[in-house]
Amino acid sequence: MDRFDDIRAAALELFTDRGFRATTMADIGAAVGMRGPSLYKHVESKQDLLARIMTTTMEALLAGYRTAVASSDDPVERLRRATEAHVRYHARHRLEAFVGNREIRSLVDPHRARVLALRAEYEHAFRCLVADGVAAGVFHVDSVRLASYAVLDLGMGVSAWYREDGELAEDAVVWQYSTFALRLVGHVG
Repeated sequence: MDRFDDIRAAALELFTDRGFRATTMADIGAAVGMRGPSLYKHVESKQDLLARIMTTTMEALLAGYRTAVASSDDPVERLRRATEAHVRYHARHRLEAFVGNREIRSLVDPHRARVLALRAEYEHAFRCLVADGVAAGVFHVDSVRLASYAVLDLGMGVSAWYREDGELAEDAVVWQYSTFALRLVGHVG
C-alpha cells in the first residue's frame, strides 16, 4: 500500500466515524503518523480526498456493472448479474457506501457535479436493464424508475448490516438479493 492508500483508508475511517466536517487534516495525519501539513504532499485538500473516494467508488461500481452485463443479452440474466455485482461491492466496501451516501452533501462543485453525474449514469444503467426486461415481456412493473431505485436500494442496504464474520456467507447474500431483485421487477421464472 502506498502513502496515498494509507491516507485514503484513514480518511475513510474518520469520515465514517466522525463525518467529513468534523474530521480535520490533522486528524487524518495523526492516523497515518504524519503532521497535517505533510498530507498536502499527497492530497490537494480534504475536499479533494472526499471527492477522490466518492469518484473512485462510483467508477468501480460502473466498471463492475459493465463487466457483469457484458456477456449476456438476456434481460433476466443481465439484471441478475448486475445486481450480484452491486450487492457484492456493497458487502465488500461498506465504508465507501456509507461515506458515499452520507457525505454527498459535503461535496462542492465541480466534485459534486461529477459524482452526481456518475450516480445518474449508474442508476440509468439499471433503469435500462429493467426497461429492456419490460420491453421483452419478462419484467412487469408499474414504474421502471421506481423499480431501478428499489433494486439499487437493496444493495446499498447490505452495506449497513453485512459482516464477513456473520452468519451468512457473501455468496449466499448475493444470490438471495439477486433473486429479490428479479421478484421486485415482477419476473416469474
